Amino acid sequence: MSIVAFLGGSQVLGVVPTALAKKDLLEKTIREEIQVSTMSDRLNTIFKQADAFIALPGGLGILEEIFHISSWAQLYIHHKPIGLLNVNGFYDKLLSFLDQAMEQKFQTSSARQIIISTATAEQLIDQLQSFIPIIDPSMSRVNWSTKKSRKKLRLDLSLCL
Repeated sequence: MSIVAFLGGSQVLGVVPTALAKKDLLEKTIREEIQVSTMSDRLNTIFKQADAFIALPGGLGILEEIFHISSWAQLYIHHKPIGLLNVNGFYDKLLSFLDQAMEQKFQTSSARQIIISTATAEQLIDQLQSFIPIIDPSMSRVNWSTKKSRKKLRLDLSLCL
């Protein structure tokens, strides 16, 4: 994916915990690499540096990161596009689960639309570039800009039955 993004004119930055970088467990990225201390530092650095997020087929680490970033989008912390590269239908069951969660009112339709999915890298990059966030009116009032606002943050967590 980094090759496709790079050849398409995008900057590619790898963010790797030092423990993994030293072991040569990961492929080297094109262009620039930042080494960080922890996985939490990795996610925070990716969040600050990225214009968009793309998840390739993978395991628990990828799922954790994509849901973390998606929940931040749902909470109106950012409006960056989030994509799943759904190679050979890898994410089909996950996407069905998200659709079911929406149908059963465990998430809103605006929350469901946070994650974009396509079968090819080219399609995904095109959709990420044309992404327009759908703002949930109840979340648009949340202000994350200061520590003071975080202390006063109140979310309506009413149970819908």
